[in-house]
Amino acid sequence: MTARLFLPLALLGAAPPLPSPLVATAQPDPARCDNRPVVMIVEGDIKDAKRLAGYAEGIRNSGLYQQLGGYYLVSPRPIATFEGSAPATRSILAVRFPCFAHARAFWNSRLYREKLVPLRSNPSAGDFTVTVHLELSLPPYMADRVAAGGYRDGAGSMTGIAQVGKGRR
Repeated sequence: MTARLFLPLALLGAAPPLPSPLVATAQPDPARCDNRPVVMIVEGDIKDAKRLAGYAEGIRNSGLYQQLGGYYLVSPRPIATFEGSAPATRSILAVRFPCFAHARAFWNSRLYREKLVPLRSNPSAGDFTVTVHLELSLPPYMADRVAAGGYRDGAGSMTGIAQVGKGRR
């Protein structure tokens, strides 16, 4: 069986078994990191923005992301919609972790389950789907051109994306 690039965390019990080394253990073990980065996608509709803001603050203050190497890749609200329609209540987050073991450790941690999840539950602050995806490698033409927060031009300087393609046809 080949590795799947998509794993619904809410359905882990019903999902097909994952190939080693991604097999989840009963107790999360962040030390089993295989250095294959993953992105946790959280998407859905917000029902109670105030409670969800409290949940987000709880995650920020918990130290879990820092401990497990997780960080947000995108803002939850779109800056534009190019196709279709995005409801005002729609939210999408992407959280990068250094490996599946760290994402799983976050999701199963006692702090998250016992202290943070209740901040958004009973009643639910939103209807969300949470999935985990393997991060793809950079294509060779971008390997020396992408850095945190921007792109590098051919000389290694940080530029805006509009300047990246200039002079390269």
